Amino acid sequence: MSEIEQKADLRRYLQDARDALLWKLDGLSAYDARRPLTPTGTNLLGMVKHLTAVELGYLCDTFGRKHGEPLPDPEEDMFATAEESRALIVERYRRAWTHTDAAIDELPLDTVGTVPWWPPERARVTLHHVLVRVLADTQRHAGHADILREQLDGAVGWLRDNDSLATSDPTERAAYHARLEELARGAEQAGD
Repeated sequence: MSEIEQKADLRRYLQDARDALLWKLDGLSAYDARRPLTPTGTNLLGMVKHLTAVELGYLCDTFGRKHGEPLPDPEEDMFATAEESRALIVERYRRAWTHTDAAIDELPLDTVGTVPWWPPERARVTLHHVLVRVLADTQRHAGHADILREQLDGAVGWLRDNDSLATSDPTERAAYHARLEELARGAEQAGD
């Protein structure tokens, strides 16, 4: 596989994860998009804001590439402040893609950069390394978003028009859930 093909493959999976994360915000109230849904405060809009900083930091700052985008204070990168609208955070995320996609397109995968916030002994990295890291982080948060959105209103799936589930029938889903519950209780009783 050529480097161009490798980059296209990595970028396609990154874009899929980006798109999946953003659709999890569609149709939600301002409250549901922002509210903490776990004891640690995880929230949908905060993940988008966080990933904006992740992309710009790893794919631009690491390689000395200017982007001109405001980066949040590290203490505020996982939630939307009162001054930040959903539209603003989503727009910043989309603008970040322009900068980071350009870095992916223009730099060879073996380009060496320095992650400014890492310890010096491990701060030197390649574009390939940080691209895989950003892809993994984005996929991880897209998975978090899947679960959070399902808990909010039952919306599930990879994309709005592709739920990637065996069935969309609510009765079949309920039967499947009941079967898994029964298996879990059986394992508990068996001492597994």
